[in-house]
Amino acid sequence: MITGELKSKIDRIWDSMWSGGISNPLSVIEQLTYLLFIKRLDELHTLRERKAARTGQPIDEPIFQSYQSKLRWSRFKETAPEQMFATVKDEVFPFIKTLGSRNGPGGGTDAEGDSTYSHHMRDAIFMMPTPRVLANVVDQLDAIDMADADTKGDLYEYMLGKIAQAGTNGQFRTPRHIIKLMVEMTAPTPNDVICDPACGTAGFLIAASEHLRRQHAEAIYKSETSRRRFNEDTFHGFDFDSTMLRIGSMNMLLHGVENPDIRYKDSLAQSVSDDGNDAERYSLILANPPFAGSLDDESTAKDLQQIVKTKKTELLFLALFLRLLQIGGRAAIIVPDGVLFGSSKAHKTLRQILVEDQKFDAVISMPSGVFKPYAGVSTAILLFTKTGPVGQSRGGTDQVWFYDMRADGFSLDDRRSPQPDKSDLPDILARWQALRAQGHDAEAERKRTEQSFLVPKAEIAGNDYDLSINRYKEVEYEAVEYDPPAVILERLAKLDAEIAEGREALEALLQ
Repeated sequence: MITGELKSKIDRIWDSMWSGGISNPLSVIEQLTYLLFIKRLDELHTLRERKAARTGQPIDEPIFQSYQSKLRWSRFKETAPEQMFATVKDEVFPFIKTLGSRNGPGGGTDAEGDSTYSHHMRDAIFMMPTPRVLANVVDQLDAIDMADADTKGDLYEYMLGKIAQAGTNGQFRTPRHIIKLMVEMTAPTPNDVICDPACGTAGFLIAASEHLRRQHAEAIYKSETSRRRFNEDTFHGFDFDSTMLRIGSMNMLLHGVENPDIRYKDSLAQSVSDDGNDAERYSLILANPPFAGSLDDESTAKDLQQIVKTKKTELLFLALFLRLLQIGGRAAIIVPDGVLFGSSKAHKTLRQILVEDQKFDAVISMPSGVFKPYAGVSTAILLFTKTGPVGQSRGGTDQVWFYDMRADGFSLDDRRSPQPDKSDLPDILARWQALRAQGHDAEAERKRTEQSFLVPKAEIAGNDYDLSINRYKEVEYEAVEYDPPAVILERLAKLDAEIAEGREALEALLQ
């Protein structure tokens, strides 16, 4: 997680930009992302140069041509501030805006047109106000070792936390270890079509791409067709914030996905039926959608209102996931605890749809500190499989697996200090994989007093489809025996006598 040293470095960079005249927190993170992107391009090109030197072959897919060497971070960072400013503003920035376009430098082109990255970058603006500010920020960023991929994630996490604290848009980043858990539980395959309808910086899509490379690299790269499918047809993300779309597209490109479908869409406002390509298209949804606030009826897609009549965004997103998933598609999503036990008609209706009409698999209750310091709300991970069209019951739920996550490997206060010896995540994944392999027999003997257990569908239905773990968990109380009152009073009298004796000895010393 975020270290104190990294925090202080980012704070100093932030202050440099703030004092230089960039006061919008979202603009700060956007400009820093551009610079981090430029720095990473140079690092990737250097790696390809070293590989070419070892093999004696030409550089494989060079990012920079020989005549573009002055556009590299390692080159322009050594120049005077005025020259650096002119190079970055007039040459480097236009260069990164054309990456991925049909006629521009770099790869990742789309046969039918420009990549989503180049599409979103068309409106990007270089906002560094002066050569002095740029040189200062470049020097400070250069001093941060970003060889570890986790460091880049830490940067985004901390910067997005600043956005939330500033009250702008309220974005905050889902912790990487929680994303990784959800990806590993759903185990994406090369045949999956993966979607995050509220993608932000594309954290879930990046984690899914890394999982696929680790587990299925041979299948992904066995042919040009499979490689193209991975780069262009596997990952889909929606957002209605153009800055987040640019950051998400850059993030995906940096992680080796050349042309994902990252596009502008107000997921709750635009009817899925209006975009025929999205209805029942996706085989896997991974998401942590925004769940604060409500929408007006006029602002909500009518096909979502047909599933559940509500203004609450957390319920509307669940309805959206059901519309986007194809039959047999699965989902791992984060919801606030209120979804699990809310008593409104909309809450009950949606839970009933999940349990009765689909195959509802699991509820993993997370402690409230998981999203600190950005949010303290209690949340849960829901996992389910779509078995039939909404309103046409197919079912499949037999028993639902509940897990009470008590620790995630970090302290649950605002500091979120690493505590690697305190984590339930390995146990959650191991038990889930056993359930997938052995069926319910793997957890059949677990008691309700343990951290994980199974609950029959009939019992859930009898409780108004309440999905909160506390409804079904049993608590063991240990009997505590106390000494009789007379013994306690005798002990207190003895203590009083010792105190009086000590006071008399102290008074004697002071005379």
